[in-house]
Amino acid sequence: MSAADKARNKVDNLAGKAKEAVGNMTGDARTRDEGRSDQAKSNFKDAGEKIKDAFKK
Repeated sequence: MSAADKARNKVDNLAGKAKEAVGNMTGDARTRDEGRSDQAKSNFKDAGEKIKDAFKK
């Protein structure tokens, strides 16, 4: 996994956590769910990068 991909996934995950927290504080279920979705996408991309790294070795 390149450092840039890893950093991008981490930023996406943190942005999702922030969005989820804002949704929880404001009571906005849509924003909360978007944050959770963003986190799931980030985790999925991270897992895909790890699989690619495993096959490169």
